[in-house]
Amino acid sequence: MNLLEILRFAVRGLTANKLRSALTTLGITIGVAAVILLVAVGNGASAAIAASIQGLGTNVVNVSPARGGGQGASARPLTVQDAHALVDPVGAPDVKASSPVVNTTATATYGQTSYDIASVAGTEPAYFTTTNREIADGQLFTGEDVTAARKVVVLGPTTAESIFGTAEPVGKNVLLNSIQFTVVGVLQAKGSTGLQNADDVAIAPISAVQNSLAGYGSLSQIAVQATSADSVALAQAEITAILNARHGIRLGGTADYQIQNSEQLLATRTSATETFTVLLAAVAAISLLVGGIGVTNIMLVTVTERIREIGIRKAIGAPRSAILGQFLAEATMLSLFGGLLGVAIGLIGSRFTISGIKPVIVPSSILLAFAVSALIGLFFGSFPANRAAKLRPIDALRHE
Repeated sequence: MNLLEILRFAVRGLTANKLRSALTTLGITIGVAAVILLVAVGNGASAAIAASIQGLGTNVVNVSPARGGGQGASARPLTVQDAHALVDPVGAPDVKASSPVVNTTATATYGQTSYDIASVAGTEPAYFTTTNREIADGQLFTGEDVTAARKVVVLGPTTAESIFGTAEPVGKNVLLNSIQFTVVGVLQAKGSTGLQNADDVAIAPISAVQNSLAGYGSLSQIAVQATSADSVALAQAEITAILNARHGIRLGGTADYQIQNSEQLLATRTSATETFTVLLAAVAAISLLVGGIGVTNIMLVTVTERIREIGIRKAIGAPRSAILGQFLAEATMLSLFGGLLGVAIGLIGSRFTISGIKPVIVPSSILLAFAVSALIGLFFGSFPANRAAKLRPIDALRHE
């Protein structure tokens, strides 16, 4: 019996019970689709994070309070004076600009509309240049606004739309935690990473935010801009020297602050996302395993139902290899068909945004998932196929 005849018998066996065959492929289909989609979501999250961090610029350095407080009771908070001290042509020639930042949240109220803003940042005008934020409507606040602690605010496009709808926001007054602020500008859109929406922000003079919303505690961070991407390492060294001197950090001591540049931040976020993607893929792989067990069960039932047919074929001269090949072909064809459906569903699903993340298909995940589905058919179909091939013709013909 040649290969074409084996395949013809396999197809006839599968089409004899279409509903059972369709249900058997369901587990493989779900598993393959899950692997492709979950890996795509993880890859999309990595791409979004990379774009967001790179959008800040390759010459940005962030200084933030150390986790755990550094030197304990002697740890000092980051202050506005620390931020200003970093702009020193003599002590820090590789630092171009430095902006103190206080982050908080607030509920915005305008008329009958109430909206919880995810991030309210108090800072200085240099922050917009440092973080590559540009104005789309109106204007940015000025150094005079910071000095006078004027209650003016620049909104992200998502925040502006959520509060004002289609109305023009510039020039209107909005209440932030019941404190009146005047909207002076709306930023250009930067998009969402899936983890944080860079457009759902409100940025105001740091003096006004500290006076009205956040208080005068430690800064959330200091955003520092190096003179160029090549001078980031030098800028970090200069920042460390200045802050160590101001905070009384001795040589070999534990700093009460931490410094990260965009490349370090990207590496940290990417590592976390890759771990998350691996976990997602592992969960999806369990679906493939369950689908393989389903193939085994259904093929065992099929063999049991067709024992007399097997006995007749062996009695008229069908070799053991033909019986083995037929049932292996049936199991593999079921898995391959389920794999094809899974690939199609995964590709279609990747066209939609999932939890704010645009999935990015990884070609290798498609090939791997499809190959695994074929191997599942061979592996999990081998036991029922061997059982069928080993039947003695006389025992098979006597089976009721």
